[in-house]
Amino acid sequence: MRASTFVLAGILFLTTALAAEAQSPRIGYIDSQAILQEAPGAQEAQQEFERNMQGYQEQIQQMGQELERLIEQYQQQERTLSPEARQRREEEIRQREMEYQQRVEEMEMEAAERRQQLVEPILERMSGAIEEIRTEGQYTMIFDVASRAIIAADPELDLTTQVLQRLRDTAGSDEDR
Repeated sequence: MRASTFVLAGILFLTTALAAEAQSPRIGYIDSQAILQEAPGAQEAQQEFERNMQGYQEQIQQMGQELERLIEQYQQQERTLSPEARQRREEEIRQREMEYQQRVEEMEMEAAERRQQLVEPILERMSGAIEEIRTEGQYTMIFDVASRAIIAADPELDLTTQVLQRLRDTAGSDEDR
């Protein structure tokens, strides 16, 4: 009877230990901002974005300069203009200001869309690498420190370098094809 009690206690202990281990979540975290800055293709995407934006910036700058010239001319001639002419010029300035602001807003939206187009493939690869690491490492959760939801964490839980290495390895194998 003692032997069976010992065996039963051993099985109970083993079952409890395995259950406790199964319930213990494995957690890690990444820094998505660091990954986005260092991921293969990120520098090229940033450079392409800057090239695209250069034309927009030049157009905005030109429109702003034209508006400033129009205002300066009006201020210089304001005293010599008839009330009707003054009103027409003020209306023209208001119209140009509205067009300028509208164009700035359009360009900001276009810039945001273009940035999203350039970053989306990098985000997809990053997400895939994170999921692979999560599965292989049997992580229950992986947090993003860039979201500022993590106040303090053990640096050994940081998976950022693993994700970057996985992205570099994947980019290297893509280039070989």
